[in-house]
Amino acid sequence: MSHTAKHTPGADLWMYWGFRWTQYRNGSEFRRRRKLNDIQKALSRDPPDVAMLRRMAISEGGLLTDEIRCQVWPRLLNVNTEDLPPPPGPELRVDNKDYQQVLLDVRRSLRRFPPGMPLKEREDLQEQLIDIILQVLDRNRQLHYYQGYHDIVVTFLLVVGGPLATALVDKLSTHHLRDFMDPTMDNTKHILNYLMPIIELVNPMLYDFMQRAEVGTIFALSWLITWFGHVLSDFRHVVRLYDFFLACHPLMPIYFAAVIVLHREEDVFDCECDMASVHHLLSKIPQDLPYELLISRAGDLFVQFPPSELSREAALQHQAERTAASTFKDFELASTQQHPDMVLRRRFRHEPVLPEHGAKSVLTKPRTNRLVKLAVMGLTVALGAAALTIVKSALEWAPKFELQIFP
Repeated sequence: MSHTAKHTPGADLWMYWGFRWTQYRNGSEFRRRRKLNDIQKALSRDPPDVAMLRRMAISEGGLLTDEIRCQVWPRLLNVNTEDLPPPPGPELRVDNKDYQQVLLDVRRSLRRFPPGMPLKEREDLQEQLIDIILQVLDRNRQLHYYQGYHDIVVTFLLVVGGPLATALVDKLSTHHLRDFMDPTMDNTKHILNYLMPIIELVNPMLYDFMQRAEVGTIFALSWLITWFGHVLSDFRHVVRLYDFFLACHPLMPIYFAAVIVLHREEDVFDCECDMASVHHLLSKIPQDLPYELLISRAGDLFVQFPPSELSREAALQHQAERTAASTFKDFELASTQQHPDMVLRRRFRHEPVLPEHGAKSVLTKPRTNRLVKLAVMGLTVALGAAALTIVKSALEWAPKFELQIFP
């Protein structure tokens, strides 16, 4: 007697989705392997292809692993890994004006360490964290410690380890973070002043609502000065953002802050239009944000509205040349390590980003290769104004692209 298996539509559905998941997984794994290969190729060139590494850090998924970050982050910051600072002696803490405040902040930083880490290991790392901060401040007497600085330093410590973390944080503190380390908060306030003009350009209705609520920008202060390290609970998201920020202009964190606010448009409109309600909402970042989408949008906004175009709206408090944002063009990331022609000739497909509800259609107008433009911005930094003629081939794909894109 023969038995025929009963056919069920549900079984077909499961088989279909199983097949689609296998396709997605295989495609994702293929892209990952290809990216790993591209990163290793860029690192193995002599000199390493820093422009390619920038593009890898910006593109989807970032640098993928901490092992790769240990190799690439120093290249992005032009740090010589063969000449690391020696470990400090105990005298570093003696009569140090910052020691007590640093100690208090580090003791409060338990949530920044991986859950389940053995007590002894965590305590050792906290001692290293204190030493890194004090050593950088000792080497750069013009810098001033601020609460939140340790949130950035601990990220580097956990990813690359003590000696290399000291060198990277030293370079970062004298460039990207320098404005936060002034004696006053004037430069930090100036950077925060870029937030609302970005929102106004993209979504005037949201801007008007926030203006009526008189919420200001203080809700984004901890985002900015910790590179979101203090407000995100998942370490994977923190290091993904650090990949992005290290490869870009120092003002990129404020663009990312803007796209978070824009992404939460509906939540904001659901609030009472008063300072307390809107501030309470925005000061707490949801942990399930679509980070890759937001990174893509931040890059789009930076290309469309570079700092040079926003500076007139940013209520400057003092001379712009005092800020790290304005001197970033002079931060040379070893121009001889860059290969502009190779970067400029590359083309990448990219999906147009839909505008926020009620926003101006500024995110959908045709444009060529956002990632390439961001890479060119990196080249602008590395090569300096005098050498920008070598990137004139960029005009082939961006005829209206201004080479002097930084304020």
